[in-house]
Amino acid sequence: MPKLHGIAGVDEAGRGPLIGPMIICGVLVTPSTLEELEHIGIRDSKLLTPQRREKLGTKIESIADRIVTRSIAASEIDKLRKRMTMNEIEVMEFVEVVTSLNPQKIYLDAADVKASRFGERIGELSGLTSKGANIISEHKADSKYPIVSAASIIAKVQRDQAINRLHRRFGDFGSGYPSDPKTIEFVKRLIESKQKLPSIIRHSWDTVRKIRNEAEQTRLD
Repeated sequence: MPKLHGIAGVDEAGRGPLIGPMIICGVLVTPSTLEELEHIGIRDSKLLTPQRREKLGTKIESIADRIVTRSIAASEIDKLRKRMTMNEIEVMEFVEVVTSLNPQKIYLDAADVKASRFGERIGELSGLTSKGANIISEHKADSKYPIVSAASIIAKVQRDQAINRLHRRFGDFGSGYPSDPKTIEFVKRLIESKQKLPSIIRHSWDTVRKIRNEAEQTRLD
């Protein structure tokens, strides 16, 4: 049985958008490199510009002992949501990441309303709790712990890169988030012109259903 080693932080980017993938990232460091990580001025990825995230991402990659990422496509999310919740999808993917990293200590940005339950579930399913791993699962961990901030930054950089690739293929649909008027307009235009929605759109999202219903009502009127 491989020995537990190092300190890991795990976070996601892209849970809420209706376009594009969700990225889960785990960053593993040793106690000595954790100090180095803290000195480069990392913080919650949402507070950084894309350019700053890119620069910090490169530094994190040079400092980290190991980085593991998982990309879950919109079509895969739709498929999984037929039998599980988004929280359960995140648990499953976080388990994959921490199992691969095999850390002694793990900081998680909790997706569950009960942060401790999220950590307990991941510790149980990964088998890391029984091996003696220490799991800290908290809300907003990405703004409290630099190791989680690092995972948040890498996840967001990879999500940004994925969205840029999709823009080149499908046109500029904005950020992919429901709060973005450009994203909503993109989906609305496709539905109103009776085009088949591409697999980059999460068909199971309530926002997409609402746009469909509104378009159908407009046609009936």
